[in-house]
Amino acid sequence: MSDESPSAETNGAVIGRLRSRLDALLAPLVDGAPIALVDYPDHANVGDSAIWLGETAFFRTRGLQPVYASAIGSHSHDALAAALPEGTIFLHGGGNFGTLWPSHQDFRLDLLARFPGRPIVQLPQSIFFADQPAAEACARAIERHGRFTLFVRDKPSLEFARRHFPCETLLAPDMAFAVGPLARQPASTDVLHLLRTDLEKVERPDGRADSPLETVVDWLDDDVRAMRVTAFGSLLLTLPDPREIARVRIYERRARARLRRGIALLSRGRVVVTDRLHGHIMSTLLGIPHVVLDNSYRKIGNFVEAWTGDLATLRLATDVEEARDQAALLGSAVTGSAS
Repeated sequence: MSDESPSAETNGAVIGRLRSRLDALLAPLVDGAPIALVDYPDHANVGDSAIWLGETAFFRTRGLQPVYASAIGSHSHDALAAALPEGTIFLHGGGNFGTLWPSHQDFRLDLLARFPGRPIVQLPQSIFFADQPAAEACARAIERHGRFTLFVRDKPSLEFARRHFPCETLLAPDMAFAVGPLARQPASTDVLHLLRTDLEKVERPDGRADSPLETVVDWLDDDVRAMRVTAFGSLLLTLPDPREIARVRIYERRARARLRRGIALLSRGRVVVTDRLHGHIMSTLLGIPHVVLDNSYRKIGNFVEAWTGDLATLRLATDVEEARDQAALLGSAVTGSAS
């Protein structure tokens, strides 16, 4: 996108527009009754923590805190049923609907089987199925359940879901936008490359930086000391709470610690180059100019086409070399505007 384009949007305008869209889509599904929120991302990936914090922020604006929350490893269907005998179960959003991350999909299908007829809402996801039998199995589970609502983050996912799944499917932005604008920290390098090292990465001929002013990182490792401090503080803070409420508050503190790590990491770059969707989303929330490369199945490109393509501080690139050229142009613009 070009800064001179008459359709270019500021970061604030994009954030405001997408938060309003989330409010309009999700508000009809909450009426003040208790809710559950499951599939907490208890791992180091900052993007998933940003999504969780957006989800809890959205519920908080409506006076709601989940009465039950769980990660896959701590989940109990019986405990969920006891804490929430009736009412809506919300599933954490992200990019794990399909065959790419099977443990999350298996959990989702098991939840549908265990709570037939209970309203279950899948918060915004990207969909990827590598084979037709898996998609058909998912469709059968949704049909048997009978009250499943699916939110998706991009138009190919919307088209796939409406073609295959017998449920209401709606297009919505990523829940991390409900966090709202974030304050960036001072930059320490010209260009920060946040590039995937997991199974969604694209094999590129050279993903390394070739300048001492460029830095290549990923965000899949926790700050062990910060997480220990968070765990100790959480223990003291939640001692008086009932078990399920304590867990909700502990999850929130862990997610906030991971978000702080992501903010510090991205803030290091005057410009960011990333193939992570939440590298793009958090750079938008932080007001950092950035260049986007796609991941292995166009998750980022599809999202940008649906929601953020007119962002003035965003550039798209097809390879690392083009990304560096675009980052240099953005960096020059940043330097020029600051002088």
